[in-house]
Amino acid sequence: MWRPEPALFADRADAGRRLGERLRGLNLDRPVVYALPRGGVAVAAEVAAALGHAPLDLVLVRKLGAPGQPELALGAVVNGAEAETVLNADVVALTGADEAYIARARAQALAEIERRRRAYLAGRSRPDPRGRAAVVVDDGLATGATARAALHALRRRGPSRLVLAVPVAPPETVAALRGEADEIVCLEENAIPFGIGGCYDDFHQLDDAEVVRLLDAAAGRAPP
Repeated sequence: MWRPEPALFADRADAGRRLGERLRGLNLDRPVVYALPRGGVAVAAEVAAALGHAPLDLVLVRKLGAPGQPELALGAVVNGAEAETVLNADVVALTGADEAYIARARAQALAEIERRRRAYLAGRSRPDPRGRAAVVVDDGLATGATARAALHALRRRGPSRLVLAVPVAPPETVAALRGEADEIVCLEENAIPFGIGGCYDDFHQLDDAEVVRLLDAAAGRAPP
């Protein structure tokens, strides 16, 4: 992809190391790091390592794409104790997505969430964030729909401190999410004219095998 300037980050691991360095200064209490799969896992693995090899877990959340524009987020669905859907009302109105379309998109998203649960989390011991700091990590934000859904789900689980940590996001998205987390750490507030991928030299699509490898590596070094 052509860009007028160098990318902000070499790859997700580079972004995660830099994000982890920033987060170390927050003095988080027994942090648990929650990645938004799939791309966020590569960032979060480095964050977890930087935070004393904190436990790494996932928030299983999926974007709901707009009709004919799958990259534009109508909202997102997260499946924790119960499924929760968060919608971007302005995008819904702009695209004319009706209730039937949203219901179909939600059903498809929940099916993929269940597939990922089986692929990534089967047989794994998962930490309880209650009374601990929870850090939600993605590789970048556009509308923030998936991050908002993830924060809603985690807030219900009772963390003592809820932090959203991302390498890059537009300033208006960061501002819109201020009330959803106790703190937001964003390395670069950027209008992302070339999308999140344009902020990285290497923004390859993670596959299931890479996600599992990163989770296995973190599990082997994480304290209880």
